[in-house]
Amino acid sequence: MLSPAEWDALRLSARVALWATLLCLPFGILVGWLLARREFRGKFLVEALVQLPMVLPPVVPGYALLLLLGTQGPIGRWLYESFGITLAFTWKGAVIASAVMAFPLLVQPVRVAFRLIDSRLEQAATTLGATPWNAFLTVALPLALPGVLAGSVLCFSRSLGEFGATMAFVGNIPGETRTLPLAIYSFMNVPDGEGAALRLAGLSIALALFALAASHWLTRRAERQLGYLDHRVPRA
Repeated sequence: MLSPAEWDALRLSARVALWATLLCLPFGILVGWLLARREFRGKFLVEALVQLPMVLPPVVPGYALLLLLGTQGPIGRWLYESFGITLAFTWKGAVIASAVMAFPLLVQPVRVAFRLIDSRLEQAATTLGATPWNAFLTVALPLALPGVLAGSVLCFSRSLGEFGATMAFVGNIPGETRTLPLAIYSFMNVPDGEGAALRLAGLSIALALFALAASHWLTRRAERQLGYLDHRVPRA
């Protein structure tokens, strides 16, 4: 059984991961579609910026967020003075940090899903009177939905495990910013905390395996669905 402190960390992690995923979703769909369907100058730079959090030390994006969104940063000061919003050292800041680190894992499956869809299906919808926006909503997005779901699961899972950027931007405050990985780190550094750290580590492994299995299943489902469509739509 988990202790109250462990349950608090688990609930906060789920809350942060859910909001981070919801925050990433519209931007992830937009960027994934843009990278899959459009050619433009600077596309490589956009791709590099999207993937940058994956190759940087996690503390670097967290420190950058602190410089920009902290109460002394240019954006953070403006948010506080204009709207009374504080992000640094709050659970809302943990959402931002998790979203930044998990965003690449959402974009990649979405991009692949859009690339596998035959664009002539959308063109056929527009010839029947649909606007490009309606064709996207009624044709492309439903066909890409398995990829969107797979990316969302990976984004949620990555947000659950976010440590470095969260620590740098919002700290390790019990009940406010102490998420699951931060709780494991804290229990490892207190007397008699090994049992709690072990329980939370095992829970983290189980959640990660479940997320990977769900993402794999959704990806395979997308491949089967789009493969079926490829057989139905002849190539020119």
